[in-house]
Amino acid sequence: MTDQDARRQAAARALSSPLRMRILRFCLYEARSNREIAAQFDLNPGTSLHHVRTLVETGFLAAEEGRPGRRGTVEIPYRATGLSWDAPLDGAGSLMLRTFLEEVGEHDLDEVFMVRMGFKLRPERLEQMRSRLVDVVLEYHSAPDEDGEAHSLFLAMHPEGAPGPSGAVGSTGAAQAPGSR
Repeated sequence: MTDQDARRQAAARALSSPLRMRILRFCLYEARSNREIAAQFDLNPGTSLHHVRTLVETGFLAAEEGRPGRRGTVEIPYRATGLSWDAPLDGAGSLMLRTFLEEVGEHDLDEVFMVRMGFKLRPERLEQMRSRLVDVVLEYHSAPDEDGEAHSLFLAMHPEGAPGPSGAVGSTGAAQAPGSR
């Protein structure tokens, strides 16, 4: 096994956990200490440190300069590096869905903005739509509001089953929390 293969396997293992994916999101815009990470996810600090070290060793989290902690200690804050965006993920669909379900499960669903809609598109238009959606998401991700509130987005597109009797595919519906747009 080459060093590159070993690094790829280590990265895949590091990103195979919904909890680790959530830790990366938690540390995306603000560096967080192991104590803060443990408190956020209701973990024992030793368990949290195991996950943090795994993410640091694989380059997905980076340690920043220490800061004063409790009782004269020094806390090391960690920030997500963004490398996970381009990392190949085996079983990515399952991992992303499990991570989303964990995150959204902590909220009242009436507070979650949701849209469900069907489309009937030729392959080239479907690809255009996917590309435009990615561009919009990246536009907002790359220029965060420093004083803004953190939000997460999960977007999934899938083929639908057999068309109905009229040949039309899909339905529309939306639920939106007040003030979420």
